[in-house]
Parts: sequence; C-alpha cells; structure tokens
Amino acid sequence: MQLQLPEPSADALAASRSLQHLIADEIRRSDGWVSFARYMELVLYAPGLGYYSGGAAKLGKEGDFTTAPEISPLFGATLAHLATELFEQTDAAIMEFGAGTGKLAFDILSELRTAGRLPTHYFIVEISTQLRARQQETLRDFPQVRWLDSLPASFSGVVIGNEVLDAMPVQLVVRGEHGWLERGVALDAAGAFAFSDRACDAGLVAQIPEADALPPGYLSEVHPIAAGFMQSLGAMLQDGKGAALLFDYGFPAHEYYLHERGQGTLMCHYRHHAHPDPFYLPGLQDVTAHVDFTAMAKAAIDGGLDVLGYTSQAAFLLSAGIGDLLLRTPPEQARAYLPQANAVQKLISPAEMGELFKVLAVGKHIDWPQRLYAHDRSHRL
Repeated sequence: MQLQLPEPSADALAASRSLQHLIADEIRRSDGWVSFARYMELVLYAPGLGYYSGGAAKLGKEGDFTTAPEISPLFGATLAHLATELFEQTDAAIMEFGAGTGKLAFDILSELRTAGRLPTHYFIVEISTQLRARQQETLRDFPQVRWLDSLPASFSGVVIGNEVLDAMPVQLVVRGEHGWLERGVALDAAGAFAFSDRACDAGLVAQIPEADALPPGYLSEVHPIAAGFMQSLGAMLQDGKGAALLFDYGFPAHEYYLHERGQGTLMCHYRHHAHPDPFYLPGLQDVTAHVDFTAMAKAAIDGGLDVLGYTSQAAFLLSAGIGDLLLRTPPEQARAYLPQANAVQKLISPAEMGELFKVLAVGKHIDWPQRLYAHDRSHRL
C-alpha cells in the first residue's frame, strides 16, 4: 500500500536511511530475523537516529501527535492539586517519566508555586537528549528539577507517566494453524523490511485470556517490557510511600483481546496522520500500541504494589477537580473562559480523549482519596 503522507526534508530522509541501514545490519547479524520488540526499540530509541532519540519534532502542531498537557494547562494543574493531597502521606517529591516538551512539568510546578507547595524535588527520567534539552529550557526557572537517566533504587512521592507505557516496545504474536507464532522482522529479496513468523515461546501469550480459543490468523501485541517497567516501579517504591499515575490509551484484557480486534492495535503517527505501516520512514514516525491495563495491574501487584484505582481519563479528571479549576475563570468572561472550556472538553469528552484514555493508579502505603473511587473500574481489570 502506497501511503500519501507529507514529504520529509532531505536531512530527515537521510537520517531515516541511516537508521534503516543500522537495523538491516542487525537483522543480518541475527540470522536474518529480529523480534518486533527489538525493531520497535531501534526505530524509537536508536541513539541519535530513533524517533525519540533523534531530532524530529514530536509533539504539538509541528509534530506528529498532541498530548493532554499540550491541550490545556488545567491537566497539569489538576495533577498538582492531587499531588499536594498525596504529599500529606509521602515525601513532597514528584517523578515524571518521559516528560516530552516539559509542558506537563511546567504546568504542575507553576500551579504548585502559586499554591506555595513546591516540591523538594521534581525528577524527570528522560532518555532522549533532544527532549531533555528542550525540557531544560522550558523548566529553567524551577531549580527543583533534576534529570535522571534511569529509575533510582528507591523513591517516595508521586510518580507520573503520561503516554509512557504505549511507547514501550511490544512483541507481536499471531495464531497459526497449529499454535501461536511470534511475528518478527526480516529482510525480503530486495532488502526491505518484511514481517516473518517463527515458533513462539508459550510464556509470550500467557497474558492473553483464552488464547487457544482465538481463531487462526488472529494477530495482537503482548507487553513484556511494559510489564517489566511496572515491576521496576514496585521495586523503586518498595521501601517508601508513593503513588504512580499512568495515563494512556488502552483496555483491560477482556476488551483488548476481542475476536473483533483480530489485527491488533499497532498504529503509527506521522505529522498528525495515523496509519498502520511500521516500516514507513523508520525514525521519523511514532510506532505505538494500546496498553493492556490488566497486564500492567498484574505486573504492579507482582512487584509488590497495590492497585489504587483504574478509570477513564474523563472520570479521573472530573473527580480530581478539573471543573473547579476551570471555574476560576468566570464563564461571564467569555473570551477567556471559552477557549479553556473547549480544551477541557477535549480532555473529558467520550468522543475525544475522555473514554479512550484510562488512568491506572498503583502505589505503596497510600490511602487513595475517597472521591476518586466514584467511577472506579478496577473490578473490570
């Protein structure tokens, strides 16, 4: 299928070709086949060339997609007020994973500064040097911010991950006529990337409910890397007190692995165009999959954490008070109020982000605020 998408610049195209050569060389060194997770890791994170580690614009109007913090500062303000509640039970510290442009951190810290409740530290775990440089510029007025290359051994406080889990490499599995196969990446006769199936380790499909009842040809993703991250969160919070809030698009397992979703959820984003081809312009587009929140919750529990709550983004934001924050601008001041109201509507509308995006909260030694249980869906995990 020929995709009709905006043309990249000559420099971007050259970078993509360099990454294609790098991946092709690894495939040849690996007996002609790599797992899709390894391919996805390279196209997203190969040093200097991957989508998140290279120089391409990712977020906002000039990028490939828009995230909740880019839509409204009230998203971050809502999280700031929840964080101040949780600070009563834990250290006044925040850790954010994959902070993008730094917009969410800026909005949280600005709100906390106004409230006189700035944290002692705001840690950002960021592997992209290009994004880190952008964050450092955005957050230059907040000396509380520190950047980390990896998870610390221990932490007490509030952890935030907005669209982090969906950016973690997934493995692909497909039901063959005689059992499950793992779908990886090989090179065709012309040297182009092509899917190739191999025998599958039984443990790889363990997270799929009633996997053997699914029909031949059924294709989906499994998430061992994201599950490992959840277990690492458990290890980091094990000796302290803390809560982790994870925002992402996805489903519980019984909705994820439906017969009707027989070709999985893998999707690519390039200049605000969504399409299904992960081999298009490697390094210049985002490659992502929906999150299996049941697998994430189980991994958190295996890591020693409690599931504090699971609900839609709309229910979470409304219960956490985004409506009250919106009303700080009187509706009578229409010129100021209406743009903010429209932005909040995008965050909470079922037709926009409100229902597709979910919030999973996990933690250790934390009492979850009672009002956030109003629309809890943990029983559906």
